[in-house]
Amino acid sequence: MTEAEPPTTTTAVDARWRSRVHPRNGWRRIRESWVAIVQIVVAATAAYAIAHFGLGHAMPLLAATVTLSSLGLVRDARPRQVAETVAGMLLGILLAEVIVLVLGGGWWQLAVALAVTLVVARGVSPQPGFAIAAAIQALIVLILPGGAPFSRLLDGVVGGVMALAVTALLPRSAVRAELRDGAALFAAYDDAAAAVVQGLRRGDRRRAERGLEKARALDMPLEQWQSSLESGLSVARISPVLRRQRAELERHERVRRAMDLAVRNLRVIARSAAYATEDGAPRPVAAELLADLARGARVIGDGLADISAEPAARETLRAVAARLDPAAVLPGAGVTDQNIVTAMRPLAVDLLTATGMPFEQARRMVPRV
Repeated sequence: MTEAEPPTTTTAVDARWRSRVHPRNGWRRIRESWVAIVQIVVAATAAYAIAHFGLGHAMPLLAATVTLSSLGLVRDARPRQVAETVAGMLLGILLAEVIVLVLGGGWWQLAVALAVTLVVARGVSPQPGFAIAAAIQALIVLILPGGAPFSRLLDGVVGGVMALAVTALLPRSAVRAELRDGAALFAAYDDAAAAVVQGLRRGDRRRAERGLEKARALDMPLEQWQSSLESGLSVARISPVLRRQRAELERHERVRRAMDLAVRNLRVIARSAAYATEDGAPRPVAAELLADLARGARVIGDGLADISAEPAARETLRAVAARLDPAAVLPGAGVTDQNIVTAMRPLAVDLLTATGMPFEQARRMVPRV
């Protein structure tokens, strides 16, 4: 009787902690945040110096903390968001200063200040972070010794003004972040479309359903791109440094709106493909049409960084749109097959508008049926 060999089955080892501490990822985070770091250092130092040397305050802690908390390291530092955070912190400082002036300092005054600040701030703003920011500043006022009445409120005002000034005069990159998010969306879109194309080409229902899953997952990259675009546009509207980038950001916003509609239509096509491929029959015509549309979308993605690619994308999509007559490309085919081609018609219009073509002109590119 021979000895049994040891099992050779291996188990997966969770290595996520390694990815978090890997030096390469650390350097990537530093590269993405270096402008924010410079913003914070400049604004906090300037606010402290103004309050200390200019106003004569011995310990202008709140001048620095208001600046630091309102800017933060998040890439979405749009002026309105910074202003709302500053307003919440100044509200907390003001309420705490009034309570100290009327009731004095102590443990129960701390409880009163926190309760009043949270109630008032929660009523003023629907954002939970607004109330928390106000409460933290109220806590600092009650715990740390202060100087003259409302001197700490003045420190907070200095910090808030410096945060807004740095947002406009030393802005974070408005285009770089949104270009990265736009490229991520187009890569995910291309991946989803490729899966649907393979499903149609092979008559593989599982592959088509996988494409549908990927198309449904496009909401997250769409939202991230929208957020970074809104942030960039809001900063570019007030920053003289980024004013030249405003037209480029507005062009990208036009592309994003069209791609939002294109993603929805891709899901319709993917659902039709998953239903049609139940019979296992390949559908090469529909597959090639969708592949050509996906090729045009890739060129649109290239055009984000290079506007000269837009005419090439427009011509590619115009040629595909002219072929989207179900009866002409699939003569004698059943309703199910023709419905797949029919679903590509609005997708072609959306992609054409993403290239800058007016909507009515894009509709005319598709044959009447």
